[in-house]
Amino acid sequence: MRKVFKIVSTGDVHGMLYPYDFTKLSPAPGSLARVSAYVESMRNAMGEDSVILLDNGDMLQGQPAVYFYNFLDTDVTHPAARMMKRMRYDAMTVGNHDIETGHPVYDRFRSDLSPIPMLGANVKDTSTGNPYFLPYVILERGGVRFAVLGLLTPAIPAWLPEKLWEGLEVEEMVESARQWMRHIRLTERPDVVIGLFHSGYQSTHLTWKWMENASSLVAREVDGFDLVIMGHDHTRAVHREKNGTLLVNPGAYASHVAESTVTVDRDDDGSVRVVDVDGRIVSVADIDPDEGFVRDFAPERTHVTDMVMKVVGESAGEFSIRDAYFGPSAFMELIHTLQLEISGADISIAAPLSYDAAIHKGPLRISDMFTLYKYENQLCTLAMTGEEIKGHLEMSYNLWTAVMKSPRDPLLKFASGNPVKGDYSRLINPSYNFDSAFGINYTVDVTRPKGEKIHISAMADGTPFDMDRIYRVAVNAYRANGGGELITRGAGIAHEDLKHRVLDATEHDMRYYMLKAIESKGVITPVVTHNWRFVPDELVAEALLRDRRRMFD
Repeated sequence: MRKVFKIVSTGDVHGMLYPYDFTKLSPAPGSLARVSAYVESMRNAMGEDSVILLDNGDMLQGQPAVYFYNFLDTDVTHPAARMMKRMRYDAMTVGNHDIETGHPVYDRFRSDLSPIPMLGANVKDTSTGNPYFLPYVILERGGVRFAVLGLLTPAIPAWLPEKLWEGLEVEEMVESARQWMRHIRLTERPDVVIGLFHSGYQSTHLTWKWMENASSLVAREVDGFDLVIMGHDHTRAVHREKNGTLLVNPGAYASHVAESTVTVDRDDDGSVRVVDVDGRIVSVADIDPDEGFVRDFAPERTHVTDMVMKVVGESAGEFSIRDAYFGPSAFMELIHTLQLEISGADISIAAPLSYDAAIHKGPLRISDMFTLYKYENQLCTLAMTGEEIKGHLEMSYNLWTAVMKSPRDPLLKFASGNPVKGDYSRLINPSYNFDSAFGINYTVDVTRPKGEKIHISAMADGTPFDMDRIYRVAVNAYRANGGGELITRGAGIAHEDLKHRVLDATEHDMRYYMLKAIESKGVITPVVTHNWRFVPDELVAEALLRDRRRMFD
């Protein structure tokens, strides 16, 4: 008898629970509310037993709707867990941004989510040697056994401070998949094996010593997967490997789902043969939200709305990230000055964490804090030599800018095909690695290659900048831990030495301190200190205007 199953998957939802963006204060095309309506219609058409619903991680970071329940309203069952139960998810895999929330948050969420399993076969408890999360789950549907194996990208130590993943070790995906595939095949004898991976399709380089995006590698080197659901890189995709394994990626923010169709033949003796596995990416943007879902979680939505609308200060003008690509900007100066005030450091290094965002003139609300600072990063103060600071900036601006030979050349490195990161569709590299510095004066020569671009003339107060002197440098915890490799490959500091360079780290995330600083100031005013610039002027003047139009018009 032939049976057809639908495997619906979300991933990198990043707190987009409602069809509303609580940061931008505007309707959103995605949301679990829309996905719920889509899945229910499929269950009604095919039957409950014919639909499996999965999520591949990064649920707990990105929107105020999860932030408040992660860190402030912690004495209630997490609404995201309640929503996933209402939608009857069958499993989820833990993501790196889930780990970024810290043990108290993701441990509580795992408990709140139960009996839905949070998977992570390659996340080992160092005290026992056993998996910290459930490695896999077996789902029985109409006499067919589905095994779902969860894996997390192993590059966690390259991004996150150890206290967030203390007691855990994330093993390489290929070897872990091979080990668990043997176990599953021998002990569970499934008919269909699904990989639920918080990892992208492939990477052109290692993230320090780890293969960050290894889904295609696992599919090629580990026999037995019928379907692999990917995530992490936010890139919607459907791939078919030469060995027949199908890989799908739903993208991010619950604006799409990956819908995979698994067709099997089940004989009278109970044996099952997979006939076909196919997949497509489906937009849910035009689907009306599930009315019951919206009604059930209306109190939480009202609570989040009240929180984000709270006025905490006033902006005397506009702060736009758009300006940050082309020189000093009020947006980046606000972050730099706050980092220096919070840390007491000599120099601040920071990047625009969103591709395009702005704080507008008028009342400043808590929602604006999520525009100002996207992630839950702590602030760290590092000891770095002048030479290391220059090396760091050399790599940053090499990621950011091309080598110009004529006024007609682009100044920025634009993507010619598919970008590395799905959110940054116009540039080769993501802007969260475009670090600039404050507290020093310097020029960036766009005619020179990496290693020769940066000339630091002085400290901000006019005193000499010394290549051999050790400076106190304020950076976020992602960067201090090696994220983006600007400190390791750029500054040349070995990853294992980074923890010895940390002079201080804040207890709370940057957003918390920025909120307190803005409440204290009352009013923030756009200020642009021209402490750095692109040179030579005759080459860059037209390119800056042309590239800005290309990016944003």
